[in-house]
Amino acid sequence: DLENPSTFCEKLNWYKLFGHNPLMTKCADKVGVRDYIKEKGYENCLNEIYGVYSDVDEINIDDLPERFVLKAAHGTHMQIIVKDKAEINWKHARRLMKSWLRQDIYWRGREWVYKDVPHRIIAEKYLEDSTGELADYKFFCFNGCPKFVQVDTGRFSKHIRQYYDLNWNLLEFNDVEIKKIYEIPIKKPNMLENMFKIATNLSDPFQFVRVDFYEVFGKVYVGEMTFFDGGGSTQFTPAKWNKIVGDYWKLLS
Repeated sequence: DLENPSTFCEKLNWYKLFGHNPLMTKCADKVGVRDYIKEKGYENCLNEIYGVYSDVDEINIDDLPERFVLKAAHGTHMQIIVKDKAEINWKHARRLMKSWLRQDIYWRGREWVYKDVPHRIIAEKYLEDSTGELADYKFFCFNGCPKFVQVDTGRFSKHIRQYYDLNWNLLEFNDVEIKKIYEIPIKKPNMLENMFKIATNLSDPFQFVRVDFYEVFGKVYVGEMTFFDGGGSTQFTPAKWNKIVGDYWKLLS
């Protein structure tokens, strides 16, 4: 219902049509968002970058360290995590990255923020926390105010996703992709209060944005900013939470 949207998913799709803010394109770009984060005073929360490439043939693997991450700046789910570059099939990896540069993910779900983002590959420092992986802390911010946190752990082992309020109480819902609500809670990050303050500041100009963080041995990193969670198709279970979350968001025309 785009005339009277009430659920989170409906409001996300309304946002695609009527929520245009030019700053959103800059912040959806994994290169451009770095300038925004610096302008907000959080340069110390940026991961180290080894290179930005418009052409895969510009990437000289020999110049990169043994561990790093390659990702596309203009979309999602396009990354190669390199823990040992000697073990990577670089012929295949180059073909994959060239396919990324040809993709315009705007056409998948009409996420207009990606339409004018330059197609580039980023090489950045490999990060991991004390688990040997990297927990994701995703703050859902409505009208400049974080309301809850999605936490993902064990993406490459046992993937667990949970949702917490800002006092780190486990919330009794999940999204339909994961479904199961694990009873064993995820440990509260030491830098939760810092993440909350940064998310509040970064989200201020936007009706909705998800601000993602990592915590690595006492240091906070801003991962990315996402405006259409799940491409605009996020659904929660139990279903009543679609309306509860939707009510957090006051639409501004």
